Amino acid sequence: MNVQDLVGMANQIAAYFQAYPEDEAVAGVADHIRQFWDPRMREGLRAHLSAGGEGLDGLARRGAETALGVAA
Repeated sequence: MNVQDLVGMANQIAAYFQAYPEDEAVAGVADHIRQFWDPRMREGLRAHLSAGGEGLDGLARRGAETALGVAA
């Protein structure tokens, strides 16, 4: 799976949770990534975050950082 697909999916998840309060939204994105993304997808997203995370919206980035234990 390429990085653009991972970014797109993360942003779609974030869009779903956008209406939630901030802390719940971040937790929702993080939980989804932990529960439904396979290890290769999580590792691809982790590498993308380490390279700057271009294209991730703010909520997707915070949720991914939480899910993957990546420092902000």
